[in-house]
Amino acid sequence: MSSLPKFLFSTPFVTDFTIHNLPYGVFSRMGFAERRIGVAIGDKVLDCFTLAQKGILPAEFKEPTLNAFMARGRPVWQEVRGVLQTLLSDDSPKSLKNQRDVLDDAVVPISDCAMKLPCNIPGYSDFYASEHHAARCGRIFGREKPLLPNWKWMPVAYHGRTSSIVVSGTDIRRPSGQTVDNPEGPPSFGPSRRVDYELEVGVVIGQASEMGDPVPIDSAMDHVFGLVLLNDWSARDIQKWEGQPLGPFLSKNFATSISPWIVPLEALEPFKVPPPVQDPKPLPHLSGTSDESLYDLDLEAAIRTGKMYLATEASHVLCKTSLRHSYWSIAQMVTHHTSSGCPLGVGDLLGTGTLSGPGENEKACLLEQTAAGKDPVQLADGESRTFLEDRDEVVMRGHADKDGIRVGFGDLRNTLISATKN
Repeated sequence: MSSLPKFLFSTPFVTDFTIHNLPYGVFSRMGFAERRIGVAIGDKVLDCFTLAQKGILPAEFKEPTLNAFMARGRPVWQEVRGVLQTLLSDDSPKSLKNQRDVLDDAVVPISDCAMKLPCNIPGYSDFYASEHHAARCGRIFGREKPLLPNWKWMPVAYHGRTSSIVVSGTDIRRPSGQTVDNPEGPPSFGPSRRVDYELEVGVVIGQASEMGDPVPIDSAMDHVFGLVLLNDWSARDIQKWEGQPLGPFLSKNFATSISPWIVPLEALEPFKVPPPVQDPKPLPHLSGTSDESLYDLDLEAAIRTGKMYLATEASHVLCKTSLRHSYWSIAQMVTHHTSSGCPLGVGDLLGTGTLSGPGENEKACLLEQTAAGKDPVQLADGESRTFLEDRDEVVMRGHADKDGIRVGFGDLRNTLISATKN
């Protein structure tokens, strides 16, 4: 199977959105407010609303979000994926190649689409699953033992805000809060001076669970629809003062951004890898019989400063890492989240936490890269950064590539703007 249908693309090109991928998103056509579900293919979008109107796809695709479709479950997800691949085939009699009237109505240039959040997100939790990130942070904070005693026994997490989850392209306003110069206080209130990014992957829940009914680890991935890129924006100076004893609040709740396209798990199947050897062995409820719920996804974060933008210069890559570096698997995160009886909702979002790897170029946030501001990062144009400045654009990318099959997320881009509105 070629990466792109020849009847749509006479000249092949490298793209995250191949026929092996077929990620789902929600868009509005330029000049129109109506939201429609779409599937990305190359530099085009297949309008699923139009296909549902014509009886080609299920009625759930007439909805303005993916929630109703996701709630149908994996057998329907797989059936629809098969239909989409047939429609985009160069060889099938049922291909859009042979349905020109449908083709003309259902294919939209991606440049004519304004992307929206792909689903309603009823709940959001963010994990802390990379040992490399957790250990570096522990050393930066001066702990004799970098990892806290509980860290290797459970995937630690906190509950975040859904009201401030935004899609790629949304400007992020610099947050304000209490900060201190002296660890004992007193605090002052004002804009954060230490805004940071965190390169993560987001897990989108497609199947709900019942309250009081924990999800066993061997069926945890049945609840996962797909993955997105996620930037857990963080205000380190606010976090330092407010973080004890209950953890982050204002330092995290001002913004979380995600990429607009949800890559379905079926597309990631060729890239599955087992989690690393875990020592000590997790408790029985977190020990699956065949857990391969991590993926060999290459991830990167880059910065394009305001100066670079004015000079039309390319972004500067800050780090390259991978989801395979996570200590805790996605299945373990899902199972732990529900082990108390907490229910999952359709559209829930679980962040992996900062996905730092072992190498120096795999530090997935500025806190690690600059040792909490002590060692500035030097950028290609001569600028330097300890933390983000106003008009800095953070660009995140992720893809997997194996045996001629490429699957990716596209870009996650957001620009930090000043705390004041004038």
